Amino acid sequence: MYVCLCKGVSDRAIRQAVDEGARNWREVRERTGCATQCGKCACMGKAITRDTLARQAECEPSLAYAI
Repeated sequence: MYVCLCKGVSDRAIRQAVDEGARNWREVRERTGCATQCGKCACMGKAITRDTLARQAECEPSLAYAI
């Protein structure tokens, strides 16, 4: 689903950014452009980022510090 209509960022793009190494919301924003225009999507983008990081931490305990 589209999270950021202004920049055309989907939940898949946010998850991909995390999978490719983004370790926090700031890094996801920089990589995707999500929430850099009107900002209405920031809460949803942050939630998807947190969820993806938490899932990674469950699979890889060495990433637990990132949450």
